[in-house]
Amino acid sequence: MRMTIPLELATKVESASRLLRASAEKTDEASSIPTEHFDSLTDCGLYGAFAPSTVNGLELDLDQLCAVVEQLASACLTTTFVWIQHFRLLAALLDSATPKEIRALLPLAVSGQLKGGVALGGLLPGPPRLRAIETKDGWRIDGEAPWVSGWGIVDVIFLTARQSDDTVVSFVIDATVQAGLEVTRHRLSAMNASSTVRLIFTDFHVPVNRYVGTQPYEPGLERPEGLRVNGSLALGVARRCCELLGPTPLDDALRRCRDDLDAYETKDIYVSRARATELAVRAAHVLSVSRGSQSAISGDIAERTTREAVLLLVFASRPAIKEALLNLMIDGD
Repeated sequence: MRMTIPLELATKVESASRLLRASAEKTDEASSIPTEHFDSLTDCGLYGAFAPSTVNGLELDLDQLCAVVEQLASACLTTTFVWIQHFRLLAALLDSATPKEIRALLPLAVSGQLKGGVALGGLLPGPPRLRAIETKDGWRIDGEAPWVSGWGIVDVIFLTARQSDDTVVSFVIDATVQAGLEVTRHRLSAMNASSTVRLIFTDFHVPVNRYVGTQPYEPGLERPEGLRVNGSLALGVARRCCELLGPTPLDDALRRCRDDLDAYETKDIYVSRARATELAVRAAHVLSVSRGSQSAISGDIAERTTREAVLLLVFASRPAIKEALLNLMIDGD
């Protein structure tokens, strides 16, 4: 059974959702997300979403967090997508294994004064994209992080790199142009205001006090809770369509997808993620048909929603999700 979001928080999230929804069309056309969007999330306390109350966090459980992500994604997918990147940083700062000097950033991260993004090149499957070599005064990073969202918006990046073929190291670095770092902006078909870039590291120095930790490299292995949270992005897009369409059988399909994702402990989370994303695309197409020729006009809510749904087919995806999606879309199973 889903846990109910506390009334005071629910009221604040609804207010933030209205703000995001009202400016979603302008955000779609902008080069960056309005700062007011993130201010509204800060006012809700959402940068400390699952942090304990002892550090002024909201202490949301997974069900509550996913419900908030879905609601906000329905209002503005771009803002929500950038915001949830912060969770990697927050989780690291809450981990007692993280060095104390890094964990000292926790109050700033919980309050939203310090916003985090991710550059997960070290976790990507296949040959290493990013390499880390330990030096006498820190680490040297070489390679690329092909997709980093929130550049110019976030303050720090949670960075992973491969130390060896079977070891990944992580760091917290400043999200600024600096020696050894080349930044190239992507032009995305949707969510372009997410300020997504490619980072190229060449003899990039990371001080020893920015080291977070070391973990085994296990390609394809991710915590299902994180995959569940990302699934709420697709649910949010499908929910937007359902709300605009009014009652249809898509409402039941949305509930089934949500239930399947919630059952990640007993069901294949990759298949559930694929089904949620496929539903978002299908619902966006239904919305386009229902709105008729106006949906062919650039910026129409159906046109924008379709682009966003298609982007989710490949963004925040994994090889197992891709395989499940291809099976679903080609074979219908």
